[in-house]
Amino acid sequence: MKKLNYQELNKFVVTDIIHPFYEKRLLSIKAMNLESIIKRKNPYLFKAKNIQTAGDLAKYILDAFLSSQEETIFGDLMENLAIHICGKVFSGYKAEKGKFRSVDLIFEKNKKLYIVGIKSGPNWGNSDQINTMKKNLEKAKQFIRNKFKGITIIKVNGCMYGKDNQSHKKDKNSLKLGYYKICGQQFWKLISNDDQLYKKLIKPLDKEAKKRDEVFQGLYVKKLNELTKNIVELFYKKNNLDWDKIVDYVSKSSN
Repeated sequence: MKKLNYQELNKFVVTDIIHPFYEKRLLSIKAMNLESIIKRKNPYLFKAKNIQTAGDLAKYILDAFLSSQEETIFGDLMENLAIHICGKVFSGYKAEKGKFRSVDLIFEKNKKLYIVGIKSGPNWGNSDQINTMKKNLEKAKQFIRNKFKGITIIKVNGCMYGKDNQSHKKDKNSLKLGYYKICGQQFWKLISNDDQLYKKLIKPLDKEAKKRDEVFQGLYVKKLNELTKNIVELFYKKNNLDWDKIVDYVSKSSN
């Protein structure tokens, strides 16, 4: 086991997390257009939320689009950060692509081999998705057992934020699940041996994000104005949103 070099880690957060996150956000918002997005949205929800102006509808659509994009983008980048940290401390490595489904990280600690499926937060999937992960972790364990004979193999669902009451306790619930669910502070401690790492990661994120967000906010305002103009042109009638037009645009049969 090695100790983390926090100066190097801070540089990694800036260059490999913040920079690509904002670059992908900028590309995403530039490519976004009303026609493609609104057809994937629920028009009845718009009406149920009592949206009455083009500006409100544009903001709702834009914010929903960005939120879904950002969750995926940032989740993938943070997963890479977790693998990087574990690699520095425990020589952990990313599971070979396509070899073990649901396994993102493998490392040895205290004479135990951990196979980890990394998720953003604890409430990441439905029962079918969770059962699939559970089966895949077990398949990986059985395959790896032949290579690492005699070593205890621990299956983990690691969540980068959040809490779980049974996250790191060896109790009946974890034994029943067949794996350990380790979240938030305990997850970052598991892969780094630093129980304060979960808070230390905030500092480099905060400083660099402030610099990058200025450019993004400028583009956000331009895109919001563009969408508002498009909505007025497409869906306004007598200075009001025409809900028949909106529903037709999304759902009307072409036959």
